[in-house]
Amino acid sequence: MTKPIKNVVLVHGAFADGSGWEPVANILKNEGYNVSVAQPPETSYADDQKYTKAAIDTMGGPVVLVGHSYGGSIITEAGNHPNVAALVYIAAFALDEGESCASIEQALPQASKAFKPDSNGNWWIDEAQFAADFAADIPPEKAWFMAISQVPISTDAFTHKVTNPAWRHKPTWYMVATEDRSINPDQERMMAKRAKAKTVEVKASHVVYMSRSKETAKLIEEAATATAVMHAAS
Repeated sequence: MTKPIKNVVLVHGAFADGSGWEPVANILKNEGYNVSVAQPPETSYADDQKYTKAAIDTMGGPVVLVGHSYGGSIITEAGNHPNVAALVYIAAFALDEGESCASIEQALPQASKAFKPDSNGNWWIDEAQFAADFAADIPPEKAWFMAISQVPISTDAFTHKVTNPAWRHKPTWYMVATEDRSINPDQERMMAKRAKAKTVEVKASHVVYMSRSKETAKLIEEAATATAVMHAAS
């Protein structure tokens, strides 16, 4: 008989930091989960792997690994860590071998045209467009603060090609944000279907983990519970 999984690692995406996970983390904590919010710096894909794997290591047991947006690209490789029992993608890049976030965006472009490069090899979202294109369904003052405190993503992180997708051999869940303007929702559906993920669709913007934190936490808990059952049966 196995114990249910009680460890969750939350991984943020591009232009954001881990603080947006606070509502989800509070729900999970109140449900008895141990939560770690990884803080990948978005400076390179290798750095982001290192920080995420360190968060997994600190949990010391089976983990549900959750990624939002570019965080999906991170967990696709970091999910090969032996302690990761299940993957949860929240409006995220569930990349296949040879794909990058950039290639997914180019194949079927997102609605937003606000992504801009700078002279230092980083990408930003134009502040004037941030709320509408990234965070349309959270309070305006929160969206404003996210815009002025955004973490730029390096070109390396955005264009890095995945080599070994963990979703090919680990149980996977996916939340599609139907009003997403930062990743095309049809690409989210494609990636979820390809990963054979148990999928839910929520009417929300790209920051669905903030605007629909209860539904997000519920999906994570479902992954934790179902994976424990699967392990018990195997």
